[in-house]
Amino acid sequence: MQNKKLKVGINGFGRIGTVVLRAILMEKYDVEVAAINTKGDLSAESYANQFKYDSVYGRVPMKVETSDPQKGGEIGRLVVGDVVIPLLGESDPGKIKWGDYGVGVVLECTGAFTDSKALLHLNGGAKKVVISAPAKDPKIPVFILGVNENRYKGEKLVSNGSCTTNCVAPIVKLIDEKIGFQEGSLTTIHAYTTNQNIVDGSGKDPRRARAAAINIVPTATGAAEAVIAAYPEAKGRFAGTAIRVPVICGSYSDLTFKMVRKTTIEEVNSIFEDASVSPEMVGKVKVTYEPLVSSDIIGNNASCVIDTRMTNVVADDMVCIGAWYDNEYGYSCRLIEMAMYICK
Repeated sequence: MQNKKLKVGINGFGRIGTVVLRAILMEKYDVEVAAINTKGDLSAESYANQFKYDSVYGRVPMKVETSDPQKGGEIGRLVVGDVVIPLLGESDPGKIKWGDYGVGVVLECTGAFTDSKALLHLNGGAKKVVISAPAKDPKIPVFILGVNENRYKGEKLVSNGSCTTNCVAPIVKLIDEKIGFQEGSLTTIHAYTTNQNIVDGSGKDPRRARAAAINIVPTATGAAEAVIAAYPEAKGRFAGTAIRVPVICGSYSDLTFKMVRKTTIEEVNSIFEDASVSPEMVGKVKVTYEPLVSSDIIGNNASCVIDTRMTNVVADDMVCIGAWYDNEYGYSCRLIEMAMYICK
């Protein structure tokens, strides 16, 4: 008897929600998108257009259409090739009728429910929820594939961390377990996102309120805290900051570690070369020997791509590591895989 596909529901059809759907279809995951819940403020045709055309990844290489709603609460149905997906329009997560569509796990992609409110999805029949962001509630566990997924104990609500967390946490774990570090720091050079302004404006963070497409914007990141949540062995030894830069996608993590012993560039690179083919990290950690720039990483499904040309060792025990990541597509792949992992 064949195993049934995992049925997922996507809550939020903004940037991450649309890329998650694209990744499920393009990567051919053994997953069925049973329903997508939207704000309900647009027509099905508008959501179809949003999915069909993408400024980063280009046009979806499949026929994209819509069809009429078939149940109450639907605004229509999205038809991608031969895949038909109901589009819902419910703003209250506790009222979304996931059970009517057989949804096993909800991918919470709105950015609005990053605490225990995400559990409201269970009221509608879902069995589990994965938040596509670091959780605001420290009681919600953070799991990062390749780092600590083996600690999962059946929790109904988990956080998948952030794109930067998924890039950095495997690096921190590997460099600590294979050599050992005293202290480490992160600077993520990150593509701009929707929580920045396109033109100068106002905001809680005056730097993020400045025009994103023409400025280098220093800001904070929660990635270091999320890394520690997934890899608590780094507590008190690791911190980070972020710099938003004028690119639409494709980011880079710059890490520096003070090691517990002497090492070499060759040893450091070999750690990631070995990891890239290990059962735990394959597909998540990759290495490159080519002179890449940010646009070259777009569409890469890895959590991190170690730029071996940028590895450096200063005074034998200070290590510098650079890692590329597609902050949208790569992260979306991990989000899908996390849902599959907790439901297997």
